[in-house]
Amino acid sequence: MDVCNLTMESPEEGLSRYVESWYQVDQLYRQFCYNLRKSGNVTLLQPLAEKVEHLYSSKFLLPLGDRWQAVVDKQDQWNSGGLMPQRAFFEKLVRPFLSQGKKIFVIISDGMRYEIAHELASMIRQEDRYSAEVRAMVTGLPSYTQLGMAALLPHDELQISDVAKATVLVDGKPSSGIENRRKILANFAAAAEMSWKADARQAADILDLNKEALRELIRENNVIYIYQNIIDGTAHKVSTEDRAVDSMQEAMEELVKIVKKLVAANASNLLITSDHGFLFQNGVQESDFVGPDANDAESAYRDRRFLLGKNMSGRDGLRHYRADQVGLSGDAEMLIPKSINRLRLSGSCFRYVHGGASLQEIVVPVISINKSRQSDVTQVDVELIRGSVSTISTGQLAIQLYQQQPVDDKLQARTIRLGIYSQNGDLISDSQEITFDLTSANPRDREFKTRLVLSSAADAFNGQQVILRLEVRIQSTTHFQEYKSQQYTLRRSFTSEFDFE
Repeated sequence: MDVCNLTMESPEEGLSRYVESWYQVDQLYRQFCYNLRKSGNVTLLQPLAEKVEHLYSSKFLLPLGDRWQAVVDKQDQWNSGGLMPQRAFFEKLVRPFLSQGKKIFVIISDGMRYEIAHELASMIRQEDRYSAEVRAMVTGLPSYTQLGMAALLPHDELQISDVAKATVLVDGKPSSGIENRRKILANFAAAAEMSWKADARQAADILDLNKEALRELIRENNVIYIYQNIIDGTAHKVSTEDRAVDSMQEAMEELVKIVKKLVAANASNLLITSDHGFLFQNGVQESDFVGPDANDAESAYRDRRFLLGKNMSGRDGLRHYRADQVGLSGDAEMLIPKSINRLRLSGSCFRYVHGGASLQEIVVPVISINKSRQSDVTQVDVELIRGSVSTISTGQLAIQLYQQQPVDDKLQARTIRLGIYSQNGDLISDSQEITFDLTSANPRDREFKTRLVLSSAADAFNGQQVILRLEVRIQSTTHFQEYKSQQYTLRRSFTSEFDFE
């Protein structure tokens, strides 16, 4: 992962490098913040947290934001830099299913940024027979909920109609709220050449439906948009901003439930996407805010990462755009703080923000999900490496084990219980449970050594054949079954005082 070199010469290069590798730094930072909270030892780990915060903010987030801004400032028009623009989502990814007579289900998670989607896709792939692929899109500007949600609907034209309320029209029709979005989808379906039907639902509604009711909903519609608002609904409020990283984990877990429930009700084509991404820093500094001159810019609508108005004057530290420069109709104008800077807004939170032009805000995911008929999840194989010695002559047996493959989404960890047994099944040593969950591609890193210590019960079997047995748990039970074994001759001339009792 090349994250030390943050240089770029064009939007195309910056976007390409972000979606291929740089996003992983944002992901690791979020995971650190989540696990820090989960540990319950925030005070004890404060020195480590401060070091991570400094490295992330000063060595990655700020320099990346500055260098991305430098290439953006060279462009007169906002463009998607070779990636698919968000406003092409319906035509490019949804309509083809409908044109082929297939049903399609779109799940939109408000505020789910690109790096979260990669972790979510991994969670989905760990489910048996599920596949999940992630691609990237680029939002319009400003990168806020109303515009992002509107861009994902079928449309020819988008317009910020009321700059004081930041409302967005889709082909002249209001798009705020699920009822308006349902109408837009229904009007599209009614105007289509084929007899398509469409609906829009909240995620909670889908989870509350029983299996038969959900199957009926799926039978009745060709396309259903499903909206989840855990991340933005939590992180965007002062009262719950401290739970921002928790909400991201909760959103992923709920999305897995929704996917599995839809598939169980015979849905086969699913897309998960988002309206916008976000910037997140646990430790926002004074230097992360725009200067007084930029902060005093006049506007009809004000947020932490963008201003809306008409006939707006440019200010140092803010990038000015007209509607036509960002692909919108109408005469709205906007000012967006450069790099990762925030505008001051009374009574507002500042750790989780969006609306600007940073890579973290404007790169959004599309996860394509399918389920196959054949099982594709299994566990890694563990090999018992036998040396040249087949006799146990001391109170201990040295054992070498080898995990044959690295763990990934479809090849999962295996837990082995091992012990030495007599021929009639009596355990005559200590028993150990070892989980083989190594991810390294280097075979040497997947070697494991341990020792079993004979108990005093082994004395009764001196001179006899004994068995080193590896066992695995029978799924959903407390019972074990043999996985692999090797036989040894127990031949000790004396017992050891260090034997396991």
